[in-house]
Amino acid sequence: MLIYLASAFSGVADHWYPADLQKRAQIHSVLDWHHSNLRRGSATYIFNSLIALALGRPLNLEKAAEGEKILIASLAKIESFWLRDDGPFLLGNSQPSIADLSLACEVMQLELVETKDRDRILSHHNRILKWVEDTKSAAAPHFEELHSLMSPAKEKLLSLKSLATKEAESHGKLA
Repeated sequence: MLIYLASAFSGVADHWYPADLQKRAQIHSVLDWHHSNLRRGSATYIFNSLIALALGRPLNLEKAAEGEKILIASLAKIESFWLRDDGPFLLGNSQPSIADLSLACEVMQLELVETKDRDRILSHHNRILKWVEDTKSAAAPHFEELHSLMSPAKEKLLSLKSLATKEAESHGKLA
């Protein structure tokens, strides 16, 4: 969708989705990697440790742990490969691209989990935290506006998780 929006509307700054085909191919490389790695880990972890409850499904902590491993490996790859020393954004760029938006939004999904879990996963990734902040700033005020929905969603999801935990404990005590 971001590729379409960047292509369909005139006036979108070139750095978001460059006209240069080599630069564009690099953006596609990041986006392709994202779907098979960061998104897979993030979605598996967050769905199985939290969101499943909102859909009436039980949590699957084994699957959540598998997703967390992929997520942690993906974060390490972002720092070691996609974030380069020659610029603050992915691929060493001086300005953000749609790849920065896509990956930063994926990392922002961790705002939904408990703060202790988010911090446990992200605390060793200072470059990623800085890059997310740089991306937020570059896309202000729209980035924050869109992500403002996360706090109320987090409250509801953590409330469901707390209720499910209490119910599981009470059933365990009755057995």
